[in-house]
Amino acid sequence: MLASALVLGTIVSGLGVASAQTEVSSNVRPAAWGQCAADVLATLPASVTPEERAKLTCAVQEVPVDHSRPRGEKTGIAMMKRPANDQSRKIGSIFLNPGGPGGSGLLRGAVAKNYFQPSVLDRFDVVGFDPRGVARSAPMRCFRTQEEADSVNEGWYSLPITKAEIASSIKQSKVYTDYCKINAGPLLNHMSTEAVARDLDVMREAVGDEQLNFVGFSYGTLIGSTYANIFPQRTRAMVIDGNVDPRLRLTNGAEYDRQRADGFEIALDAMLKRCDSAGVTKCAFAGDARGKFEAMKTALGKAPATLPDGKEVTLADVVGRVAGDLYSIARIAPLAAWLQTVHLALNPSTATLGVQSTVELAAPLNNAGGRMDVDPLPDTPYTADDSYYGVNCTDKPFSRTNRNWEKTAAKWEAESPTFGRYQAASDLLTCATWPTRNPDRWIGPWNRKTKNPIVVVGNYFDPATQYLFSQRMAKQLGNARLISVDAFGHCILGRSAATDAAVAKYLVDLVAPADGQVFQPNVQPFA
Repeated sequence: MLASALVLGTIVSGLGVASAQTEVSSNVRPAAWGQCAADVLATLPASVTPEERAKLTCAVQEVPVDHSRPRGEKTGIAMMKRPANDQSRKIGSIFLNPGGPGGSGLLRGAVAKNYFQPSVLDRFDVVGFDPRGVARSAPMRCFRTQEEADSVNEGWYSLPITKAEIASSIKQSKVYTDYCKINAGPLLNHMSTEAVARDLDVMREAVGDEQLNFVGFSYGTLIGSTYANIFPQRTRAMVIDGNVDPRLRLTNGAEYDRQRADGFEIALDAMLKRCDSAGVTKCAFAGDARGKFEAMKTALGKAPATLPDGKEVTLADVVGRVAGDLYSIARIAPLAAWLQTVHLALNPSTATLGVQSTVELAAPLNNAGGRMDVDPLPDTPYTADDSYYGVNCTDKPFSRTNRNWEKTAAKWEAESPTFGRYQAASDLLTCATWPTRNPDRWIGPWNRKTKNPIVVVGNYFDPATQYLFSQRMAKQLGNARLISVDAFGHCILGRSAATDAAVAKYLVDLVAPADGQVFQPNVQPFA
């Protein structure tokens, strides 16, 4: 059972710092696949049929905490496998990573039909996994109880503007990293993407594949590109969708995040223009959408708006919700309707019974999986993990002081008026005091040639990893094909039939799509 096997993921002592670019030979035992634990299966969506559930198997793969010390302490990587429909013609396994960093990928294989055409599902086992320190793979936790986490989150603002908010956020982020230093354990020093790539190579060997097949989304594109450059000869087929700029991310964290903010601005601007073009019958916020949005920001900077249902909306609420909803094409039209509701609350004289409405969207992405909606009992166990900062503060170099944070945030805000300060309040703020000093991380080269081209997929209006990053990824890799999609949203596989067909032909037959092709999504916003 997976639940009992996860005990293997426990780490009992700290280890030294890894040597960043040392390949270590190992004798990897075959993965011990077995029945998945009931609590794991219970988290599967209803779209996974009983017949599909019955075929799923789970395993925990043991890997070194420190890959430069392969005989040292171990940690466990939780995996779930969806078997190929036609085992007699199976090509191998495809490993999936959904991004994050810190995104749980364990269930992704079970829902592989959301991403892949039948020809892929016929010929490949699809393996989802939680990377080290994430979810069910010995989660790296900075807190012992939810109350500890809540006490740190209090006074830590997602959009610190006033002197008091800035001072409080800097203070609380330092308290957070102090908790991590105390509680995170030995994984704290070994959360790099390089370590994940080396784990992936162990998993590849454990499932019996001579070469890796990998599909990575968002941050998962960094895992894939890192693997391809450490192990180019072991890479068969790789698709990376919604790409980071690996060289910039690993050498200048602040500049990378500054450019990420610009990506959100590009997506927002395109959405507002598309809204006006569609008209009010298809986009509720149409009618000088940009002007209304800027007026909304100005008004909310002075005081919150009160919606018809009594809920208050702040500037931070609007910025956070827009940032989150731009990730999904399906959420853009409801987002526009919600923005119109806020606009009417700020301008009640313009409202009419035929227009005014309250549109309630799902909770923001940073709602800690719903835990922020409940009042925890005393000493509530902390069930989240802190892998996001564990990875980013290890991979991305930042200044080791927050002395200039306010000045930098103001500069970013001047360049990216909606998202600059919001972006600066994340890694730039927190990683300055992260307790890891000499992380094991891969910083290149990025141009090692793989036998088969790596397929790089980028959306024109991807907010989180702007299209320019996909262009750079394709140029930095030693052998790559860039295909583009005239789409909104973050990543595209499963939502563009032509893209999915090109990817399927590549994964199955190793026929890479022609470089420079542009595809369309299945659905455009406000269509």
